[in-house]
Amino acid sequence: MMVKLTIIGRLNDGLPISQGPIYGSDDDVTTIYKQNAEFLLHEISTAALPPSATTILHRRHCYNYMVKNGICFITLCDASYPTKLAFHYLQDLQKEFDKVDPEFVEQLIEPYSFVKFDNVIGNIRRQYIDTRTQANLSKLNANHKQELDVHIEQMSVVFERRRKSDLLERMMRAHKSTSPVWGSNTLQVIAVKWIPIAIIFIVGFVLLTSSLAV
Repeated sequence: MMVKLTIIGRLNDGLPISQGPIYGSDDDVTTIYKQNAEFLLHEISTAALPPSATTILHRRHCYNYMVKNGICFITLCDASYPTKLAFHYLQDLQKEFDKVDPEFVEQLIEPYSFVKFDNVIGNIRRQYIDTRTQANLSKLNANHKQELDVHIEQMSVVFERRRKSDLLERMMRAHKSTSPVWGSNTLQVIAVKWIPIAIIFIVGFVLLTSSLAV
Protein backbone atom coordinates (compact mmCIF):
# COMPACT_ATOMS: atom_id res chain seq x y z
CA MET A 1 0.00 0.00 0.00
CA MET A 2 1.46 3.33 -0.99
CA VAL A 3 1.08 6.72 -2.63
CA LYS A 4 2.42 6.20 -6.16
CA LEU A 5 1.95 9.55 -7.83
CA THR A 6 1.07 13.14 -6.96
CA ILE A 7 0.23 16.06 -9.23
CA ILE A 8 -0.66 19.63 -8.32
CA GLY A 9 -2.40 21.74 -10.95
CA ARG A 10 -3.97 25.13 -11.54
CA LEU A 11 -7.74 24.97 -11.84
CA ASN A 12 -8.41 27.94 -14.12
CA ASP A 13 -6.52 26.43 -17.08
CA GLY A 14 -5.70 22.86 -16.05
CA LEU A 15 -1.93 23.44 -16.06
CA PRO A 16 0.02 20.86 -14.00
CA ILE A 17 2.60 22.90 -12.09
CA SER A 18 4.27 20.44 -9.71
CA GLN A 19 4.67 16.70 -9.24
CA GLY A 20 6.06 14.30 -6.71
CA PRO A 21 8.18 11.21 -7.35
CA ILE A 22 6.46 8.51 -9.43
CA TYR A 23 6.81 4.99 -8.09
CA GLY A 24 6.42 1.95 -10.33
CA SER A 25 8.48 -0.84 -11.86
CA ASP A 26 7.14 -0.36 -15.41
CA ASP A 27 7.92 2.95 -17.11
CA ASP A 28 5.11 2.50 -19.64
CA VAL A 29 2.57 1.89 -16.89
CA THR A 30 3.74 4.85 -14.79
CA THR A 31 3.49 7.06 -17.89
CA ILE A 32 -0.14 5.99 -18.28
CA TYR A 33 -0.77 6.73 -14.60
CA LYS A 34 0.57 10.24 -15.10
CA GLN A 35 -1.42 10.77 -18.30
CA ASN A 36 -4.59 9.69 -16.49
CA ALA A 37 -3.90 12.16 -13.67
CA GLU A 38 -3.39 14.95 -16.21
CA PHE A 39 -6.61 13.92 -17.93
CA LEU A 40 -8.48 14.15 -14.62
CA LEU A 41 -6.97 17.59 -13.98
CA HIS A 42 -8.31 18.71 -17.35
CA GLU A 43 -11.76 17.31 -16.60
CA ILE A 44 -11.85 19.07 -13.24
CA SER A 45 -10.72 22.37 -14.76
CA THR A 46 -13.52 22.20 -17.37
CA ALA A 47 -16.15 21.30 -14.73
CA ALA A 48 -16.66 17.83 -16.24
CA LEU A 49 -15.82 16.51 -12.77
CA PRO A 50 -16.94 18.08 -9.47
CA PRO A 51 -14.47 20.23 -7.51
CA SER A 52 -15.46 18.49 -4.27
CA ALA A 53 -13.33 15.74 -2.74
CA THR A 54 -13.52 12.76 -5.09
CA THR A 55 -12.14 9.26 -5.49
CA ILE A 56 -11.87 7.81 -9.00
CA LEU A 57 -11.63 4.02 -8.97
CA HIS A 58 -9.40 2.51 -11.65
CA ARG A 59 -8.70 -1.23 -11.56
CA ARG A 60 -6.40 -1.92 -8.58
CA HIS A 61 -5.78 1.76 -7.94
CA CYS A 62 -7.68 4.93 -7.14
CA TYR A 63 -7.12 8.59 -7.86
CA ASN A 64 -8.03 10.89 -4.99
CA TYR A 65 -8.30 14.62 -5.47
CA MET A 66 -9.37 17.79 -3.72
CA VAL A 67 -9.57 21.45 -4.80
CA LYS A 68 -8.70 24.42 -2.63
CA ASN A 69 -8.21 28.09 -3.53
CA GLY A 70 -8.07 27.37 -7.25
CA ILE A 71 -5.47 24.60 -6.91
CA CYS A 72 -6.15 20.90 -7.51
CA PHE A 73 -4.27 18.21 -5.61
CA ILE A 74 -4.34 14.70 -7.12
CA THR A 75 -2.75 11.50 -5.86
CA LEU A 76 -2.74 7.92 -7.10
CA CYS A 77 -2.81 5.17 -4.48
CA ASP A 78 -3.23 1.43 -4.31
CA ALA A 79 -6.91 0.60 -3.94
CA SER A 80 -6.16 -0.85 -0.50
CA TYR A 81 -4.62 2.39 0.77
CA PRO A 82 -6.93 4.04 3.36
CA THR A 83 -8.96 6.79 1.71
CA LYS A 84 -8.99 8.82 4.89
CA LEU A 85 -5.18 8.80 5.00
CA ALA A 86 -4.95 9.74 1.32
CA PHE A 87 -7.01 12.86 1.94
CA HIS A 88 -4.97 13.72 5.04
CA TYR A 89 -1.96 13.60 2.72
CA LEU A 90 -3.64 15.94 0.23
CA GLN A 91 -4.64 18.31 3.02
CA ASP A 92 -1.03 18.47 4.24
CA LEU A 93 0.07 19.33 0.70
CA GLN A 94 -2.60 22.02 0.50
CA LYS A 95 -1.48 23.60 3.79
CA GLU A 96 2.10 23.83 2.53
CA PHE A 97 0.98 25.15 -0.85
CA ASP A 98 -1.04 27.90 0.86
CA LYS A 99 2.32 29.42 1.86
CA VAL A 100 3.19 30.04 -1.81
CA ASP A 101 2.56 33.49 -3.30
CA PRO A 102 -0.59 33.24 -5.50
CA GLU A 103 0.86 35.76 -7.97
CA PHE A 104 3.87 33.50 -8.50
CA VAL A 105 1.56 30.57 -9.19
CA GLU A 106 -0.41 32.59 -11.77
CA GLN A 107 2.79 33.54 -13.59
CA LEU A 108 3.78 29.91 -14.23
CA ILE A 109 3.55 29.03 -17.92
CA GLU A 110 5.33 25.72 -18.50
CA PRO A 111 3.98 22.41 -17.14
CA TYR A 112 5.67 21.23 -13.96
CA SER A 113 7.78 24.38 -13.76
CA PHE A 114 7.35 24.77 -9.99
CA VAL A 115 10.21 22.33 -9.38
CA LYS A 116 11.00 23.56 -5.86
CA PHE A 117 7.67 22.26 -4.60
CA ASP A 118 8.47 18.77 -5.92
CA ASN A 119 10.77 18.31 -2.92
CA VAL A 120 8.00 19.38 -0.55
CA ILE A 121 5.72 16.73 -2.06
CA GLY A 122 8.43 14.10 -1.63
CA ASN A 123 9.01 15.01 2.02
CA ILE A 124 5.31 14.92 2.92
CA ARG A 125 4.79 11.69 0.96
CA ARG A 126 7.44 9.92 3.06
CA GLN A 127 5.30 10.54 6.14
CA TYR A 128 2.48 8.53 4.55
CA ILE A 129 4.36 5.50 3.18
CA ASP A 130 3.83 3.38 6.28
CA THR A 131 0.18 3.42 7.33
CA ARG A 132 1.07 1.77 10.65
CA THR A 133 3.12 4.59 12.16
CA GLN A 134 1.71 6.11 15.33
CA ALA A 135 1.01 9.40 13.58
CA ASN A 136 -0.92 7.76 10.75
CA LEU A 137 -2.83 5.43 13.08
CA SER A 138 -3.87 8.47 15.10
CA LYS A 139 -5.19 10.15 11.94
CA LEU A 140 -7.13 7.03 11.01
CA ASN A 141 -8.62 6.64 14.48
CA ALA A 142 -9.48 10.30 15.00
CA ASN A 143 -13.22 10.88 14.59
CA HIS A 144 -13.48 7.23 13.62
CA LYS A 145 -17.27 7.34 13.47
CA GLN A 146 -17.27 10.33 11.15
CA GLU A 147 -17.45 9.24 7.52
CA LEU A 148 -15.60 11.12 4.81
CA ASP A 149 -17.86 13.05 2.44
CA VAL A 150 -16.19 11.86 -0.77
CA HIS A 151 -17.76 11.59 -4.20
CA ILE A 152 -16.89 8.26 -5.90
CA GLU A 153 -16.74 7.51 -9.63
CA GLN A 154 -15.34 4.86 -11.94
CA MET A 155 -12.59 5.90 -14.34
CA SER A 156 -14.32 3.99 -17.13
CA VAL A 157 -17.40 6.20 -16.69
CA VAL A 158 -15.26 9.36 -16.82
CA PHE A 159 -13.56 8.14 -20.01
CA GLU A 160 -16.91 7.28 -21.64
CA ARG A 161 -18.43 10.63 -20.73
CA ARG A 162 -15.50 12.43 -22.31
CA ARG A 163 -15.72 10.25 -25.43
CA LYS A 164 -19.40 11.10 -25.89
CA SER A 165 -18.77 14.79 -25.29
CA ASP A 166 -15.98 14.86 -27.89
CA LEU A 167 -18.17 12.96 -30.38
CA LEU A 168 -21.02 15.44 -29.94
CA GLU A 169 -18.64 18.37 -30.40
CA ARG A 170 -17.23 16.86 -33.62
CA MET A 171 -20.75 16.29 -34.96
CA MET A 172 -21.71 19.91 -34.27
CA ARG A 173 -18.58 21.19 -36.02
CA ALA A 174 -19.23 18.91 -39.00
CA HIS A 175 -22.83 20.14 -39.25
CA LYS A 176 -21.70 23.77 -39.31
CA SER A 177 -19.08 23.07 -41.96
CA THR A 178 -21.62 21.33 -44.25
CA SER A 179 -24.21 24.09 -43.75
CA PRO A 180 -22.31 27.27 -44.59
CA VAL A 181 -25.44 29.44 -44.93
CA TRP A 182 -27.51 28.47 -41.90
CA GLY A 183 -26.09 29.82 -38.68
CA SER A 184 -23.69 32.14 -40.54
CA ASN A 185 -23.42 35.84 -41.35
CA THR A 186 -24.64 35.07 -44.88
CA LEU A 187 -28.10 34.25 -43.57
CA GLN A 188 -28.20 37.53 -41.65
CA VAL A 189 -27.32 39.51 -44.79
CA ILE A 190 -30.06 37.76 -46.77
CA ALA A 191 -32.59 38.43 -44.02
CA VAL A 192 -31.75 42.12 -43.75
CA LYS A 193 -32.01 42.58 -47.54
CA TRP A 194 -35.13 40.59 -48.41
CA ILE A 195 -37.40 40.58 -45.35
CA PRO A 196 -38.41 44.27 -45.74
CA ILE A 197 -39.15 43.67 -49.44
CA ALA A 198 -41.26 40.64 -48.57
CA ILE A 199 -43.19 42.62 -45.96
CA ILE A 200 -43.95 45.41 -48.49
CA PHE A 201 -45.08 42.84 -51.04
CA ILE A 202 -47.39 41.10 -48.56
CA VAL A 203 -48.90 44.40 -47.32
CA GLY A 204 -49.46 45.54 -50.91
CA PHE A 205 -51.08 42.26 -51.82
CA VAL A 206 -53.42 42.48 -48.82
CA LEU A 207 -54.41 46.06 -49.67
CA LEU A 208 -55.02 45.17 -53.34
CA THR A 209 -57.13 42.17 -52.37
CA SER A 210 -59.18 44.34 -49.99
CA SER A 211 -59.82 47.01 -52.63
CA LEU A 212 -60.95 44.44 -55.20
CA ALA A 213 -63.29 42.89 -52.70
CA VAL A 214 -64.96 46.25 -52.14
